[in-house]
Amino acid sequence: MLFEHNGPRFGRARRATTTGPRDRSGSIRLGARAMLGTLLTSAALGLAAPAMGGLHDGTANGEWRYWGGDEASSRYSPLEQINADNFENLEVAWRWKADNYGPDVDYILRATPLYVKGKLYAVAGQRRTVVSIDPATGETLWMWRMKDNPRWQKSTRKNYGKGVAYAHVDGRDVIYVITPGYYMAALDADSGQPIPGFGINGVVDLHLGLGDYPVHPDRGIGEAGDITSSSPPIVVNGVIVVGNSHDRGYYPDAKENVPGHIRGYDAKTGRMLWRFNVVPKPGEFGYDTWEDGSAEYTGNVSAWAPLSADSERGLVYVVTDTPTNDYYGGDRLGDNLFGTSILALDVKTGERRWHFQMVHHDVWNLDNPNAPKLLDVKMGRRTVPVVVETTKQGWAYVFNRETGEPIWPIEEREVPQSDVPGERLAPTQPFVTKPPPFELQGATEDDLIDFTPELREQALEIARNYRMGPIFNPPSLLDAEDGTRGAFVQPGANGGANIPGGSSVDPETGMLYVATERGHSVIALVPGADSGSNAGYVSTGPGGIRGPQGLELFKPPYGSVVALDLKKGDKAWHIPNGDTPDSVKNHPALQGVDLPRTGKRSHANVLTTKSLLYYAEGRRGAPILHAVDKASGEELGEFELPAPGNTAPMTYLHDGVQYIIVSVGGPGSAGEFVALRLEEE
Repeated sequence: MLFEHNGPRFGRARRATTTGPRDRSGSIRLGARAMLGTLLTSAALGLAAPAMGGLHDGTANGEWRYWGGDEASSRYSPLEQINADNFENLEVAWRWKADNYGPDVDYILRATPLYVKGKLYAVAGQRRTVVSIDPATGETLWMWRMKDNPRWQKSTRKNYGKGVAYAHVDGRDVIYVITPGYYMAALDADSGQPIPGFGINGVVDLHLGLGDYPVHPDRGIGEAGDITSSSPPIVVNGVIVVGNSHDRGYYPDAKENVPGHIRGYDAKTGRMLWRFNVVPKPGEFGYDTWEDGSAEYTGNVSAWAPLSADSERGLVYVVTDTPTNDYYGGDRLGDNLFGTSILALDVKTGERRWHFQMVHHDVWNLDNPNAPKLLDVKMGRRTVPVVVETTKQGWAYVFNRETGEPIWPIEEREVPQSDVPGERLAPTQPFVTKPPPFELQGATEDDLIDFTPELREQALEIARNYRMGPIFNPPSLLDAEDGTRGAFVQPGANGGANIPGGSSVDPETGMLYVATERGHSVIALVPGADSGSNAGYVSTGPGGIRGPQGLELFKPPYGSVVALDLKKGDKAWHIPNGDTPDSVKNHPALQGVDLPRTGKRSHANVLTTKSLLYYAEGRRGAPILHAVDKASGEELGEFELPAPGNTAPMTYLHDGVQYIIVSVGGPGSAGEFVALRLEEE
């Protein structure tokens, strides 16, 4: 373990002034300062008031007991010791380096720590080592990792661990982790030792209990079956609910895969209590949405985003991804329930209370990427229990979390159809009417870059090689008869709201804050046999294309943070994700052009507190933590980090001091936790 205090390399946060934009030397850019009102009434503790009960108890008393802070995944804390009046006094308290948790150095750290009863808990490295960390000094208190085995070596997404889960079970504090080989371990929170009465010597094999399914003859689940997990489980009313993830489905080597069924386990013993089949079995609801027996072999439908829960109602909320494969559905005709859906499951039985499918027969890789956010919203004279999911499509889907009824109409509208052999798309798709889209949807010539007439013409020349169209524009062939080389999907695989940690809510005001990226894909399909796959067609990849002279093809903003008012279903404000990149400012073709503030083409990571909204710019952004006025979007200040923020920040109160932890890393800078606090007087 390596750690240091008060690292000297980084600039302090600064009080907002009226100085101009960040100059080319890298000095701090600060916008006009906004006053936020009253000072702390409880400065010693940094707590304005106790956290709301029930859903949000996870952040009571300055704790952070779940990946998303609380069971509602709100990513909100009532702490306000750090506020607009003292943000400029932040400093680095300590740094915890993850590069010793090999075997290879990771330059991305995807984990968000928990803070429970005076200790931090997290994972690091490709072995997903579990660590307990002293919250005041960064000292490692204990570590645990599973013994090496072939399943770990062959696992996909080894270093994708987002964190751990916590529960108090039978008089003991327990930390749960899912390893890359798809095992679940229960560890004593004080010692890090496996709990003997859980599973076998503290470990449950999650390959067991998935049910029967045919697997491609060249890969068996015991050797190289493509299922693991990247998010922690969630513990609700004594039940551990376990999700999963698979490898990317851009160009699968087979149309068969392991389904991502959801399971519930006894938190004390590890005994499996129930299984919900995300690809239904014969006789189950939704089986008829899989034609020609495709439910017998299709896999994925992962629940890879973190889970959320309403323990009072006994419900766990699960969002799913695209069935195998991401861009061609001719091997799985039909609407394909429960792909790309939100599910409300009874936590005791696993029974489906309600569901909503965001995309029928998904062939756009529009998997649901964020933990559902739960809050109670005052709408007129009523207080409505809400769940909201922010998506790659650029929509926030808002439901009554008890009944599943949309808060505002979601309309089925006709969409374009496919000319790919064997494909048959759904004739309609759900369109959200409120809140308005938070990202550009669809691709037209009017959306292309137009900083200068010359760049505009070059952009048109590039774009005309591909099919443009509205949202749900169908993927097309690489060698289509009309001469095009694929189809624009906007937002694409990395567009809209994506990486977990990109949204948060304020349960006191009913505001939703979402980070979005203007990322597009160009989807070109080729016969699966050309790449050795038995799938009918596979894509050449999910990436987009560069615009003229290496610039972005579409107009800015390239990344944004957007505030949506869930009381009214309106957009409150939006701001670019950081400043304009130097590669744009200094581009020879743009000299003398009055550029807007474009933001970075990166997914920001947001955190909301009583006093402020914070965001780090994300993996392709600048190494800066921003402080923002929650009501107006006015940027109040910046803190320079040692590397770009990688994933969702968190905050906690320890010994009367508020800390903010940001997971950072990037090219040449190994992943680490950076803990910030106010300067000691």
